[in-house]
Amino acid sequence: MKLQIPKGTRDFGPEEKILRQQVVEAIKSVFELYGYSPLETPIIERMDVLSSKFAGGEEILKETFRFTDQGGRELGLRYDLTVPLCRFVGMNPNLKMPFKRYAVGRVYRDGPIKLGRYREFWQCDADIVGCKDVVADAEIIKIADDVFKKLGFDVIIEVNSRKVLEAILDYAGIKKNREAVMVAIDKLKKVGLDEVKKEMLQSITKEQTDKIIKAIKMKIDELDKILPDKEGIDEIKKIFGYLKAMNVKSAVFEPSLARGLAYYTGPVYEVFLKKSEIKSAAAGGGRYDQMIGEFLGSKQEYPATGISFGLEVITEALKLSKKELDKSVTTVFVIPIGTLKESLKIAQQLRDAGISTDIDLLGRGPSKNLNYANSMSIPYVIFIGEDELKQKKVKLKDMKKGGESLINIEEAIKKIR
Repeated sequence: MKLQIPKGTRDFGPEEKILRQQVVEAIKSVFELYGYSPLETPIIERMDVLSSKFAGGEEILKETFRFTDQGGRELGLRYDLTVPLCRFVGMNPNLKMPFKRYAVGRVYRDGPIKLGRYREFWQCDADIVGCKDVVADAEIIKIADDVFKKLGFDVIIEVNSRKVLEAILDYAGIKKNREAVMVAIDKLKKVGLDEVKKEMLQSITKEQTDKIIKAIKMKIDELDKILPDKEGIDEIKKIFGYLKAMNVKSAVFEPSLARGLAYYTGPVYEVFLKKSEIKSAAAGGGRYDQMIGEFLGSKQEYPATGISFGLEVITEALKLSKKELDKSVTTVFVIPIGTLKESLKIAQQLRDAGISTDIDLLGRGPSKNLNYANSMSIPYVIFIGEDELKQKKVKLKDMKKGGESLINIEEAIKKIR
């Protein structure tokens, strides 16, 4: 038997997993800075939830992994973290509003595989439920700006509103096949203008197509003059007013941005990395005011907006930028020289002090242990021999600077910290 993993999935060795954890912790720290609390939902959802008309839409259902359990119930692997959030809020109607949550977990899509895109991947989401004003959208965009600054990326955050696109379709006189046209517009960056035109011409006339192409190249003030419905334009102007107050300079208005999922009702946004080989969006989201109420079968509105960060895209971009990866989580490597029992006690003292500590368990010589610590990029090594024990001290070596010092364990702990 040839050992393989399923296509579109990956194993993560320690180096890459450490990097991924560092990215997740950076993202989570920003979420919590803005008052978002964690939520966890199952990877498996009922298909009637995933396939409901107010969830992801036909495009995403083509990529949904489906199966049946032993009781004959139709189930699926979640394709995002937004639909499970809506289901959770619908099942917990007494939640205090606004409900600000973040979630980090695996999602699954049986779609095409390319650089930065897999069939099993992780998303890191932040959402606000219960705030109708677009100040919530502005806060989400500000969070995205802060996250990428913290990760060291220069980005462009494209912002639009589905209401603007709806108004553009009205301007072009389109009454049928509106969602198909939206999906085509959303592919502009991926397939180019000619392919988008071809796809639109399958649903609408050449005159209507030309009108749309002209409109999605316009600036906001130009669109304001020609669009019959101003609600979307007014929302965009309001968002950019809030963003200016929060000193966000990376956001730009992009009228061709649609976001492929059917549940968006208002502002939408996507984040792209500057100066990176990866062209896929590194984060994206938008407003979905109707989904939760639809799940409840209720006329009560649960306004909601949120964003999802693509962990795969971000970590691939960090690797491509030649960031040096940590090979180990270990801060100190203890090398016993005929003093294993005593060294085990000292290693435990370091751990009790909150210092990540490893110890040689193979009885190797000092030179081999030093080579090992160096190969794993461990920053500190402690030697413990009979002489050190007699003096109630340890020999601490700084692996980066090369210096050594004979000090007691309390001094070593202070120096390492």
